[in-house]
Parts: sequence; structure tokens; C-alpha cells
Amino acid sequence: MIFALRSFRASLFLPSVCAAVLSLGAGAVQAQNALTAPKPEAPRFKPLPAPSLNFYGSPGLVDMPSAEMLPDGQFATTYSWFGGQARYNLTFQATPWLSASFRYNGIQTNGAQIAGFSTYYDRGFDVRLRLLREGRYRPAVTVGLQDFAGTGIYAGEYIVATKNFDTPALSHRGGTGRLKLTAGLGWGRLGSNGSIGSIAGTRPGFVGGTTGGELSYDQWFRGEMAPFAGIEWLPNDRWGFKAEYSSDAYVLETGAPNVFERKSSFNFGAEYQARPGLRLGAYYLYGSELGVTAQIQLNPKHPTQPMRVSAPVPIAPRSSWATEDSHWSRDWATSTRAKTTLRDALAEALQQDGLILEALTLPADGTEAELRYRNPRYRAQTLAIGRSARAMARLLPPSVETLKIVPMRGGLALSQVVIRRSDLEALEHSPAATEALWAVTGLQAADALAGDALVTQDLYPAFSTSISPYTAPSYFDPELPFRLDVGVDLKASYAPAPGWRIAGAIRQRVWGNVKDGRASNSVLPHVRTDATEYAQFDTTLENLYVARQWQMGRDLYARSTVGLFESMFGGVSGEVLWKPVSSRLALGVEGNYVVQRDYDQRLSFRDYKTFTGHASAYYQMDKGYHVQVDAGRYLAGDYGATFALDREFANGWRVGGFFTLTDVSSEDFGEGSFDKGFRFSIPLDWLLGKPSRNTFGMVVRPTQRDGGQRVHVPGRLYGQIREAHRAQLTRQRARIWE
Repeated sequence: MIFALRSFRASLFLPSVCAAVLSLGAGAVQAQNALTAPKPEAPRFKPLPAPSLNFYGSPGLVDMPSAEMLPDGQFATTYSWFGGQARYNLTFQATPWLSASFRYNGIQTNGAQIAGFSTYYDRGFDVRLRLLREGRYRPAVTVGLQDFAGTGIYAGEYIVATKNFDTPALSHRGGTGRLKLTAGLGWGRLGSNGSIGSIAGTRPGFVGGTTGGELSYDQWFRGEMAPFAGIEWLPNDRWGFKAEYSSDAYVLETGAPNVFERKSSFNFGAEYQARPGLRLGAYYLYGSELGVTAQIQLNPKHPTQPMRVSAPVPIAPRSSWATEDSHWSRDWATSTRAKTTLRDALAEALQQDGLILEALTLPADGTEAELRYRNPRYRAQTLAIGRSARAMARLLPPSVETLKIVPMRGGLALSQVVIRRSDLEALEHSPAATEALWAVTGLQAADALAGDALVTQDLYPAFSTSISPYTAPSYFDPELPFRLDVGVDLKASYAPAPGWRIAGAIRQRVWGNVKDGRASNSVLPHVRTDATEYAQFDTTLENLYVARQWQMGRDLYARSTVGLFESMFGGVSGEVLWKPVSSRLALGVEGNYVVQRDYDQRLSFRDYKTFTGHASAYYQMDKGYHVQVDAGRYLAGDYGATFALDREFANGWRVGGFFTLTDVSSEDFGEGSFDKGFRFSIPLDWLLGKPSRNTFGMVVRPTQRDGGQRVHVPGRLYGQIREAHRAQLTRQRARIWE
């Protein structure tokens, strides 16, 4: 995990993932408070901000950590600089008691070198676990691993305690301030100054020049240990002042590289909360250096904009308008004309809500109806279900009591939601409407489309086109840490029948420098590391494929795809997924025979061919946690498994990480030792405040190598199917009334 740049000026190129979050935060910080949800009544004074972050992007003082945790779900990005060192950090509070950070840092030397480089770049991961929650008399206690899977330049471990005390606030609004006392014990980097003893003998020093990326568990909490401590005072909701005693001797930086001169173990800082979620800091460090930080904190639970959707049409109970016996007649159910009229009326009503009616089934007994719809507008299927139920209650004859609503996607019936019309009428204005309605709502697998269903005309064949901008970033090149291609995609798709899709995309690069990146040095087949070669051409055929998906049986779905899947591979792909509507578990198997595409990304191919496939298990846990395990054969011919853990919030935010272990040795894999990374996805409706199914997201790997790589096949099944199954609908149930 080591990189050098020819000039420290390259450090000014903020990695795109941080830049993206910073740009989002510029708007976000104006509309959310990073610590508390909006109160029903305006408070006399503003609450204090969330815990501030140290130079490593974790809750802490200046350079030292504290035992605090960010609010659950908090997503933070920071930039810090002092003494020729720049650090870019991303931190996610995965649970109330566990947080993780990714860091990309650069160290500029003054004539000397670190591991053979005049400017040294490194990436690392941190993890923090809270052991004790703060009580009335008890401090919070946290244990942390810093740079626990890197080359060791920032490696350290610590146990730290923090106690908060309320103080009078220096503010005309009154309220309280806060005093925080922190003390801890560190090992590794954090045990190199003022040692008070050692554990388990000598600890190896910095091991630059290795491939890195492996867990250094044999070094954790080993070697010299040293205390650190500090104090932070927040007199009001704007200002914070810090002082600390550091246990980091900066042995490497103050040695031959002479990055800076360490004259003191004390650091001081002042921070200003410029806006909710945006904090700026200035510091005096180690008796010789000035430093600065910028911190942006976002929380998925607090949207940047209030959601704006058109008000639903109120439900009029049948008792208020069906007052005569003739109104309840079922004679209409035997009239094809009457049924067709109802279908057309429902199609128009759903269209006003941005939904598409696919089919309407009205059995001859006249007591129930099944509506199948497509949802291109709302991210939450429960909102679309609620709008569909309202339309049915408003337009169907009074004799219809049972409303069956079937969400559709790509020709697949995802589930069947069963609502009694009388429940809908009775509960709309109930104080506990959401829980009461959901308790009496049925959810089951959808039946096959009835033979007498009234299918909406002119839905197929369907043809659509779109033009949209694209960005293609490239990270951590030793010549330049961040490269980028930008341009436009022209996309087209044709659906001749339900479940069928013919699609393609032409990409036109307008500007970019990915083509100037480093060439591959991989000893494995170059299934991903020839990205520079693929970036040499401005106009390319991004993909072109034919796909079909269908339901093989109850709870069993299938997909087949043939064509050019992505920029690097094309071939034939097949997938089968087992996913019961009410099960948290799903199992799937996928097989692909692929051929590597030529660098010009037209219709020709290279000589490399391979079979790749995986058996997959998916499990949706409580509170939005998703576990996925894929085991099988990867593109380079290696065998192994990928483990992924993601957290998805009810509003569509998704943050997670993954790693892959295969039979490729760390030496053959190269830099990083094994494939790993993190990803996040932010729904546009959270950002814009208006309905949208689109998202903005990224997948970031510390390094892109050839081991553990999968082909990108469009339209994999699990993400489509689960969006209207029980676990997902239950989490979004409150939106059924919107």
C-alpha cells in the first residue's frame, strides 16, 4: 500500500470519493443537524455538535483518539494537513458501538526518502469498538486498531476513556457547554513517546516496501506502550478548544526524512462549527507546526431536503357514497365493457402518480381485484402500493372488498400485497394508522397472471433512449493519486415483451486522463489491470446485450443474458435465484462463459476466454444489515469467496465493505495482498427532496488488481426481487400512507 508522487502538489488532488462527499455536504450541512433530529418546538439554544474528529478522521482530540462514538449511521469525510503531511479520511459509524475508517495520506520528505520514495503515499483502515457506554459516573471506554492491515507506517492500537461534563455555555441563548476529559494507553505509533513498559517483547517497526494489505494481528497490543491524554472544551454550539499530550514520537518522519521537527509532546487547537455538519479547525502541533482540518459529517437519517410528494387523494368510505342497495350490485363483474372502463380509469389514475398499470384482474364474483403496476418513480415500493390502493378504493365498485396489489419489475411479479378495503377506509385517520394497517395486511407470493386479466394495451413493444453524463475515476496512481474521465452515455433499450430486454450504450469521452495511468505489472491474466489500455479510445460501445428474466416456479427466478456485458467482457450468462417473499434468506447460482473484449471496445475480442461462476447466499438481518457470500471461480481463474456486509437505511442510503480471499498468493496478487474495498450509495431523493429511483454511489478499492474479480453482468436478480419482499416493505411501511 505504498505510493510515491513526483511532486507533493499531487496531494492537492483530493480523491474523488472525498470530493464527492464534500460536494454533497456543501448542500447537506445547510439542511441537517448532525446530532439530533428536528424538534417539534424550537429549542432555546442550539444543541452541541456531534463529536469532532482528529487528524486520522476518528472521534478524538488533535492527533490522539477519544472514546466517543459518532451518532449511529454518521458518514464523515475529513481533510487534515500539518508538517508536510496530508490525510484524507472517510469514517462510517456502522453501529452505535462500532466505526470504521479508510485513510489515504501523503508524506512529503525534505530531500531524503521513505521506502525509496521522495514523497510517500499510503492507504490504511482503522476500526474502533466501544467497550463501555458512558454513564453518570463512568467514562466511555473504546478500543481501537489503527492502520491494522497496512504496511505499518501508522499502525497502532489503543484503549481510551472519555468523560463528559456539562458547563455553563458562553452564549446569549443560555444552555450548557461541555468539557471532555480523555486519557488512554497506546501501542505501536501511539506507544513510541513516553513509554511506561512493554508487552510481549519487541514490536517490528515500519515495513515499507512489502505488498501490505494483510492483517498484522501478531503485532497488535505488542511492544512499548505509552499514555496519552487531553481535554476539549465546547463553550457553545460553535466553538471548541483542545489540548493534548501526544504519545506519538513520529520516529520515522523526524528521522532521516526530516519531515518536520518535533519539539514538544503537546498539541493545541481551536475549531469552529461553520454550519451544521461542517467543522473547521486550526492547530499548533509538536511545538513547531501549524495544521488545519475540514470535517463534514452527514447522517442518512436526516435528509438534506424534506421529501416533497404530491398529496394523496383522500379515501372516501363507501358508506358515504354507496347508500343504496343498487350501488352494491355485482352485475358489473360480468360485463367486459365495464371491466375495460375500470382498467382504463385506473391506468389514468396511476399515471397521475407516476405509476404504470400493467394488468387488472376482476373475477366474476365481483368481491376482489388484482392490480399489477410498474413503479418508475418512487424508491419506496410501499408508497407506490399505498397510491395504488387509494386509486382502487376510489374507482372500483363498492362490492370489491379485497384489494390485491402486485409490484412488477422487468416482467417479474415480485409479491402480492393483500389489503381489505374496509381496513383502508377505517384506519386512514387512526393515530396508529401505519402499524394498524400493516398488522392486517397480507403479503404472499404472486400467482401467475390470470387468463382473463385485462392487460394494458400498447405497453409492449417498448423503446426508450436517454443521454446522461458519466464519470470514470481511477485512484491511487503513483504519478497522480486521482485520475478522471468524463463524458456522455447514449443509452437505448427495447422490450419486445414482458421479461425481455435488448439494450446498449455508446460512450463518448469529452475529457480525461485515465489513459495516462500506469501500465499493469500483474503476473495474473490482466482481467482488470489493463484499464489504461481500455481508456485510450474516446468513442466506445460500453455494452450491447439481450436479456430475459422469468419466474421458473414459486419462489424461483431465472435470468439469461448474452452479449457485451461491460467494457472488458462479453459472453453468455445464466442465473437462478431462490427467494421466498417472507424469507430473509436467498440462495442463487450464476454461471458465465466470457471472452475478453478488444481494447477499442467495439465488436472484436482478444484471445482470453474463461468460465466464471458463483454460488451465492444473501441474508437480510435486522436494522438494515445485509450479508452476502459468493463462492466460486473468478475471472483470472482463481477460486475463492467474497464476503460483504452492507447497511441500508430505510431512506435508501447504503454503506458497506467487502473482501475476497482466493487461492492466489499475496505475492502473485501483488500490492494489497487480496481484493477488498468499500462502497456507498446515496439516493437522489434524499438529496433533492423529490421522488426518484436513481442513486449516486461509488466503489473504492485501495488498489485494483486481477485476483478475485467478477464480471459485471447487468440485471442480476437479487436486487430487483427483494425490493418488494417482506423485510424491505416492512422497513418502509410508514410510507404506505403518503
